[in-house]
Amino acid sequence: MNATSSFIYNLAEWITKFAYLNLLWILFTLLGGVFLGLFPSTISMFAVVRAWLKGDTDISVFRTFWKHYRDEFLKSNRLGVFVAVLIVFIALDIFYIQSSESNLLHWTYLPLFAFMLLFVMFLFYLFPAFVHFDTKLGQVIKNAFFIMLINPLTTLLIFLCLIPFIYLISILPAIGFIFGGSVYAFISMRFSLHAFQKVHEKKETLGSSQ
Repeated sequence: MNATSSFIYNLAEWITKFAYLNLLWILFTLLGGVFLGLFPSTISMFAVVRAWLKGDTDISVFRTFWKHYRDEFLKSNRLGVFVAVLIVFIALDIFYIQSSESNLLHWTYLPLFAFMLLFVMFLFYLFPAFVHFDTKLGQVIKNAFFIMLINPLTTLLIFLCLIPFIYLISILPAIGFIFGGSVYAFISMRFSLHAFQKVHEKKETLGSSQ
């Protein structure tokens, strides 16, 4: 097999893997009745992507996905409650501002938009932190928030990678259905692992200097 054929074969293999992982994410979300299935399925998808990025490219996607779905079902749904509360809080604020006749309340759009942007950036690291750090849920949330704060450049790179992908989905919605979740997980996990490594190296440097 020449270099060109090998490249095409590998490319086709990875396209298939990403499509298959995205399909599992959708199916297992539905299996949990959407509300109970979304977060375990998302965590499982990120766990598979993390394994790929760590070099375990030959793992069984289904077995790895199912193991994390089963083992993290309760913990991931507790995370889902936390995220849902924040989303409801944002939605209620938007509804209250839009339904109010007071022009003064319209000034609150700016801090609310800032909070929404912060929330989106926080989500970039939340799922990767969940599968990367073997800690309690509260510590996972703290880790994700702290790493988000100290890595603005990494967060910007995530945005820069996601924007063209979202634009592509807006043109070809089928791309989102086939690859949306798995590609997002790959982008977010790829840059998050880099941020995690930087934090780990800083801790080691501080530890050795003491």
